[in-house]
Amino acid sequence: MAKKDQKAVDIRHYDVVLAPHITEKSTLLSEHNAVVFQVAGDASKPEIKAAVEALFSVDVTNVNTIVQKGKTKRWKGKPYTRSDMKKAIVTLAAGQTIDVTTGI
Repeated sequence: MAKKDQKAVDIRHYDVVLAPHITEKSTLLSEHNAVVFQVAGDASKPEIKAAVEALFSVDVTNVNTIVQKGKTKRWKGKPYTRSDMKKAIVTLAAGQTIDVTTGI
């Protein structure tokens, strides 16, 4: 095979990558070929890599994950806890980009 077959999109890939995480810090990371996604809490690094490569047709070189614990807040005097969130910082191969402002 001269050319690598394009990775097939599995239905689980849509369950792994939930949404792009757009903040000031994640915008600064885009200068270093990195994109930040909100991912499923049970997703592993190889699953995240496979999902991003299949959904966006890019080459992923590295995946770092962060679990952000939900803050305790108050609303009308009553405390509540925000949901925990898992984020993935996906580093892409040189020269490749993902436009997170468009849909999948």
